[in-house]
Amino acid sequence: MWVRFLPEIENRLALVEDAASALVGPGLPAELRDAAHQAAHKLAGILGTFGLPRGTELARLAEQLLAVDVPPESVAKLAAWVSELRALIQSRAS
Repeated sequence: MWVRFLPEIENRLALVEDAASALVGPGLPAELRDAAHQAAHKLAGILGTFGLPRGTELARLAEQLLAVDVPPESVAKLAAWVSELRALIQSRAS
């Protein structure tokens, strides 16, 4: 099952990564924030199913943060969560 869902998981993670990157640059467009918020929500739901409860926790944190305009002081937190999520998913994929 993991192999079947991995491309979808990686696509969702990429949306959240794109949002985190946009926050460092010129700004996060509302459409990207909304898409990343939905992607984080879906990641939170599926990662626990595959034995990654920490991934669920991190995705929920990102989801909550992306539900509103991300305050500047939270940009580094989001980037760290996304980086940890990437590492968790890659470790599971190996």
